[in-house]
Amino acid sequence: MYENYNYIAMAQPTDKKKKSVGRTGFAVMLIVVCMLVSAVFGFGGAYLANSISAPGIEPVNASTPENNTVVSQTVVQPLSDSKSEQRMSIEEVVIGVKHSIVEIKTERMLTSRFMRDFVSTGAGSGIVISADGYIVTNNHVINGAQAITVRLSNEQEYEATLIGTDAKTDLAVLKINAENLQPVILGHSSELLVGQAAIAIGNPLGELGGTVTSGIISALDREITIDGETMSLLQTDAAVNPGNSGGGLFNLLGELIGVVNAKSSGSEIEGLGFAIPIDTAKIVVEQLIEYGYVRGRIDTGLTLVDIQDNFTAMSYRINQLGLYISSSVNDNFKPGDRIIEVDGQAVSNLAEWNKQLSNYCIGETIKITVVRSDQRESYSLTLTELMT
Repeated sequence: MYENYNYIAMAQPTDKKKKSVGRTGFAVMLIVVCMLVSAVFGFGGAYLANSISAPGIEPVNASTPENNTVVSQTVVQPLSDSKSEQRMSIEEVVIGVKHSIVEIKTERMLTSRFMRDFVSTGAGSGIVISADGYIVTNNHVINGAQAITVRLSNEQEYEATLIGTDAKTDLAVLKINAENLQPVILGHSSELLVGQAAIAIGNPLGELGGTVTSGIISALDREITIDGETMSLLQTDAAVNPGNSGGGLFNLLGELIGVVNAKSSGSEIEGLGFAIPIDTAKIVVEQLIEYGYVRGRIDTGLTLVDIQDNFTAMSYRINQLGLYISSSVNDNFKPGDRIIEVDGQAVSNLAEWNKQLSNYCIGETIKITVVRSDQRESYSLTLTELMT
């Protein structure tokens, strides 16, 4: 055996073919071993990783004996929305609600500064809320109108009767003699979230009825003052223009979530539209239909003019800005009186006047101080309920 071994050992250097075969076999064996080792460690690592962080499993706590560190893995679930499957595309919403939005045209008789009478026309939008012809719009759309015309999506026109108005919320209800109209479905503005889709439909510029714009809810509960009234409104970046007032703001369920009533305008302002939340509008509209007014509103018996610019002051031939009385059912107050205080609190415009009155109730008596012929005069006034 020994000699045989020496022979083989001595013969290997001279036999190149056998040497090559031997080295090749060794390399193959080495590769196989490496593959087996890698598979073992890879399997173990994968198993360990999956046992700790596999998605969809219950939270796992693991600790090491050295430092007792706790490792916790949880699965984050997306926010659920029970109505997500009911949401529609913008096209589907528009098809479903477009016949519920109407055009409104108004006429009012005015007198020019040259004492000539002329007819002033206006336009806005409205929302059908009942099959028998009740329509919601803004108070400022129909305020002072002697004639109101409603035009449906099928281009039929009707003369409208004013049922009731509420300046505080800028809402009004009209009635036309029509049947089988398509009313809107009321949503819940209390359920809205910033970022949700919003679709506005109205009559911008008074001649583009049925115009659709879309965006999102930009903010909730914005405190905005319009015509001296401070309101809590929805803000949207859906395009809103003059004539959109009184139109509808809808969600992707096709529900009415707001009544469009304002926009912020200016050369550098875009995407600032506002709407009365439907939760607010619903309560007011129901009272306007039932009573013709909103119960609990204060009446002072005074008709006021808020003069805050020089052009308006020139029109009324006065030389000082402020809040003026144009008429009164109380003989103590005269046309031309400028209100400067309510119970000792300074008042210089309609917004401040309304803010002060919000602190009082029907039946209470307040003291109003005015300037008349450059003299201060103070008179008591008992607040009554506004019936119209």
